[in-house]
Amino acid sequence: MSLQLTGVGYRYAGATAAALLDIDLLLGPGEVVGVAGASESGKTTLCLVAAGLAPRTVGGQIRGTILLDGEDVDAWPMHRLSARIGIGFQNPATQLSQVAGTVFEEVAFGPMNLGVPRNEVVSHTWAALETLRIENLAERDPFRLSGGQQQLVAMAGLLAMRPEHLVLDEPTAQLDPEGTRLVGDAIARLAAEGASILITEQKTDLLAAIAARVIVLDGGRIARAGTADDVLADPGLAELGVAPPAMHRLRRAAADAGVAPGTLGSLDG
Repeated sequence: MSLQLTGVGYRYAGATAAALLDIDLLLGPGEVVGVAGASESGKTTLCLVAAGLAPRTVGGQIRGTILLDGEDVDAWPMHRLSARIGIGFQNPATQLSQVAGTVFEEVAFGPMNLGVPRNEVVSHTWAALETLRIENLAERDPFRLSGGQQQLVAMAGLLAMRPEHLVLDEPTAQLDPEGTRLVGDAIARLAAEGASILITEQKTDLLAAIAARVIVLDGGRIARAGTADDVLADPGLAELGVAPPAMHRLRRAAADAGVAPGTLGSLDG
């Protein structure tokens, strides 16, 4: 299972400048690739393009090639793509079905639409709720929850579909540290089961914990790319509008203060 973008560029309808330029990106099976960048750097646009929503549902012009498991998806209709790629956004209200009366029904909505057998829908739904520790919300109205709870419900809906590929645009934006950890654990579990995952995040500590590779976007182009350790330790991240993970900031501050590197070793865990 792989998702590959080659020479991909994208311009929104009516825009004079491209939002993405010359994007080359390959996600292999079981791989988590993180995307960082300042506001308006192209992170959300990359998610829309990778998941097939742009230009199919939002218009605009695209160039380059997108391959899903080796197949060119240019002519694929949206319903075929959505059966293979799950996508999550930072605003959970845009993902809730608007028709489910309970959280359980909301989480079950996706796999039901994919034609998953009833017994599997039920087991997948409970497993997703338990993974994110929100099984106690199963009978609640999705629209009477906090924003953070809704975010976890939306994420559970994606987990219940057991996607082969997953595109996430700042999925922990409304979550506290515990919720962020639960989502990170869920993403790692999906990757361990073979899913390829693209995730944009402002929380670089999360990217450091779950991503094998990280790219940094700047003006719609890839400005940095490499292993998570190498990219997130780059001293030039701040100039690109990206805050390094806490450990890298601590190491840099210690180095500036003349503290020996070995002194911080006990903090790495």
